[in-house]
This record gives sequence, C-alpha cells and structure tokens, in this order.
Amino acid sequence: MPIYFDHNATTPLDPRVLEAMQPYLAGPYGNPSSLHRYGRAARDAVEAARAQVAALAGAQPGEVVWTSGGTESDNLALQGATEGQRPTRVLYGATEHPAVLETAEALRGHGWVVETIAIDGDGLVDWPAFEAQLARGPLRIAALMAANNETGVIHDVGRAAGLVRAAGLVRAAGGLLLCDAVQAAGKIPLDFAACGADLMSLSAHKLYGPKGVGALLRKAEVELAPLLHGGGQERGLRGGTENVAGIVGFGAAAELARTGLEARAAHCLALRERLAAGLHGLPGVTIFGERAPRLPNTLQFALKGWEGEALLMALDRKGIAVSSGSACSSGKGEPSHVLLGMGLPRDLAYGAIRVSLGQDNTAAEIDRFLVVLAELRMAAAA
Repeated sequence: MPIYFDHNATTPLDPRVLEAMQPYLAGPYGNPSSLHRYGRAARDAVEAARAQVAALAGAQPGEVVWTSGGTESDNLALQGATEGQRPTRVLYGATEHPAVLETAEALRGHGWVVETIAIDGDGLVDWPAFEAQLARGPLRIAALMAANNETGVIHDVGRAAGLVRAAGLVRAAGGLLLCDAVQAAGKIPLDFAACGADLMSLSAHKLYGPKGVGALLRKAEVELAPLLHGGGQERGLRGGTENVAGIVGFGAAAELARTGLEARAAHCLALRERLAAGLHGLPGVTIFGERAPRLPNTLQFALKGWEGEALLMALDRKGIAVSSGSACSSGKGEPSHVLLGMGLPRDLAYGAIRVSLGQDNTAAEIDRFLVVLAELRMAAAA
C-alpha cells in the first residue's frame, strides 16, 4: 500500500469537510454581497466559517480576512504594511517560507532596507543578535514564523513580539510583527490575542481543508493597503466575490482541528518518536533541529551518502511519498535555504529529507519506512 508522509506540503481533504462544502458547490449559489435571500444565505455561511477559523487561532471573527492561501496572506501583510509608507526596515527570519522571504526581498527595489534575522544551528532565533538588530534603527515590520515548514522548529513568537514592541516604543515608531502560522495551525495551540503578533497567516489545505483558501488575521489598529481592489469585500482589504464553498470548508476544517487538536498531536508525536528511534539505529543519520521544540508531526533528516532528491525518488519508487524540503521550493536544484540559514554545510543540506505525518498514518507505516530506508542504505553501500 502507498504511504503518504508529506502532510506539510498538503493534507487530504477530510470527508467531513467535503460534506460541509457540498451544499455550496451544488446548492445555494448566491453572491455573499447580494441582499436577497440567496445572498444572505451565502453571507451567513461565510460569517459562520469566519467565527470557526477565529476560534482555532484565538482571534476575533472581525480580525479574519479571507485570502486564497498562505502566500497571498503573507503578501498582503508585507506589501500592505509597507505600501505608501516611508521606507525604513523590513526583517525576516533566515528560515522563513519563500512566501515571506521572496516578498520581503522584492521590497528592496522600492527603497526598503531588508535584513534577515539570524537563526542558530538548532533552528532557533539568535536572540542577542535580534535585540541588537532592532536597536540599529526604525522598523516597519518583522516576520517570524510560528513553526518551520521543513524542520518543524517552533519559534517563541511572544518573545519576538515583545522585543519588536519595546524597540518601537523607544523610538516612538511602532514596528509590526507578522507570524506565518500556516504550518502551526491545527498542530499546536495558537493564540493570536495573547502572542503579541499584529498579523498572522493561515491556510486551509494544511489542516485537511480545501486548497485555494486562507486567511490573514489582522489586529484592528493595523492599517494595510489592499493587494486586490474591487467591490470593497473584506472591509476593503480584498476585493472580489468570496469563495463560499472553500471558505465553508476552511471553517469546517478549523473546527475539526480545534476540537481534535490534542488527540491528533499525540498520535503524530508517538509516530514521530517511533521514527526518530528507528533513525538513530541507522548509521550516518542526522536529524535537524532535534534539540529544539518542534511540531509533533515533523522530522527532517539526512542520510549520509544520499542526495535528498535522489533518496526521495528512490522512496517514491517504493510507494513512499516524502519531501526534500518545502513543496514551494522543489525542483530548484538548490539545497534547503532553511538548513543553510541554520549555518549547516551545503553537502548536508543537499541530503535533507522531510517526513511530515498526518492523522491517518500508522505505526506499521513507520516500520515499513525504516525497513525500506535500511534496504536503500545497504544497496547504496554494496
């Protein structure tokens, strides 16, 4: 039987989510902006889902702005916060998702000073370096993800938010903090109200919802310029008719993730620990970020003598789907920027394989993976 170990790239659509979406794919078809009964029914569905997504992330429904996914949310946050502002500085973690780092780097061409936040060999923020960086001048926005999509390393977003806020108070110019929580949502608890972030990105298809729908959480006092102009939807922050069925699916997935989070996390953690124990029994294995707090479902490693994409394809031929890094960066022929950002050697980064587990994976699948991996290692050594 095929084995799917790539849930950080995308998750299967939960049948219960599809069931919730079905009426809005084939039945009620009103535009949520229309005032008649068809439009009101669609608007009610959109607002119910808004409350469900807000509950998952510890936010208020009015703080949820619908988008097409995590990439658009990150773009709206970074471009929206800098549009029309006097250019100062933009900071982002060296291990951020391409949706953040590419958007931030694009701001250089508009006069912004763009700097990376140093990350140590365990995948964690170098806090003394970050504090010194904040002291060097005014800041418009910093970006630090809740959890890394490759290593699973969890960042202390609250600490980062406190430092950014303190630096802004000293300089009488408040900086903002964007938290990309796309990989964290549904795997660990989130609390937008308490963590101190001003903006937070989410995506439905990472937590058993549909592709093509996401959200940006925005504190009420944060002013953003829209990326998409149009009919004034989403309080003027995203023009265009809402994807009603997708939004309903996101809401259903968020509700399932919130109520089942503890059990899902415990299941994945038990599998991850079983995998780690087996990997430690193989010669030449390096597990990345192992000393840092990590998502319960994520383990990234390298096997000595194997290039990551070659190992990925060898596993694929055995019916096992894994990743050599972020799905958004695959095919570039470059080592993981996440591991390079942690200061690891390029040859080790080239060998990276990511296993990301889901609610339907089993211990038998872990054991099968370890057997196949040992066979491949022995065949390569022969």
